[in-house]
Amino acid sequence: MKIVKSILVAGLLGLAAVAQAQAQGLERIKSAGVLKIGTEGTYSPFTYHDKSGALVGFDVEIGRAIADKLGVKAEFLEGKWDGLIAGLDAKRYDAVINQVGITEARKAKYDFSEPYIASKAVLIVREDNNEIKTFADLKGKKSAQSLTSNFGKLAQDSGAELVGTDGFDQSIQLLLTGRADATINDNLSFLDFKKQKPDAKVKIAATQANADYSGVIVSKGQPDLVAAINDALKAIKADGTYETISQKYFGANVSN
Repeated sequence: MKIVKSILVAGLLGLAAVAQAQAQGLERIKSAGVLKIGTEGTYSPFTYHDKSGALVGFDVEIGRAIADKLGVKAEFLEGKWDGLIAGLDAKRYDAVINQVGITEARKAKYDFSEPYIASKAVLIVREDNNEIKTFADLKGKKSAQSLTSNFGKLAQDSGAELVGTDGFDQSIQLLLTGRADATINDNLSFLDFKKQKPDAKVKIAATQANADYSGVIVSKGQPDLVAAINDALKAIKADGTYETISQKYFGANVSN
């Protein structure tokens, strides 16, 4: 009987420890008064620096709005894309808000909020390129990509040789200078780029049929934090905050 009781007590203590660990992330954040967010800072119009050097962008404002709903301040920690998500493992920050696509591979290791933005991958080439018209035409061509991004995987799956870059701006520069034949990236980033530089000699050759969805990504085992972020996203959509941010950067609602 004592052995059975010991097992039951151990089991209850184990469950209590799990529950405490699950709540710890949200409780710690509220106690500290800060939500630490990992982001690139080089990916316009989502996360970048304006002319004054201030960190701005769609994802940055979404992050601040989420933090506000949690009752804390947002603190952004910048890093290159290829090591950004790994920063969660090192506990460098609490979440990454940087157009992180929701994939089964990532869900196996991390947890996501509900999607907060939808976009489509586009194949971008130089304006005078009439050879690359579809994703299949990338076979044997050089595509400038962040190596661990969804876009990099799509380029590789299409048969392209990857030329590693730090982000969208560098990818476009390699394309314009002829060091790459193409780049696959987000349609919203391309539209923003063309809005800023309408004379840039690049064009969209093909568009992915299905939309991709991005979410706030956090370490596993924090359901309270994920639920709180989801509640915050619902709240900013309900009170018009999301619509205002979306219209500011894209002139449209990009949640669907």
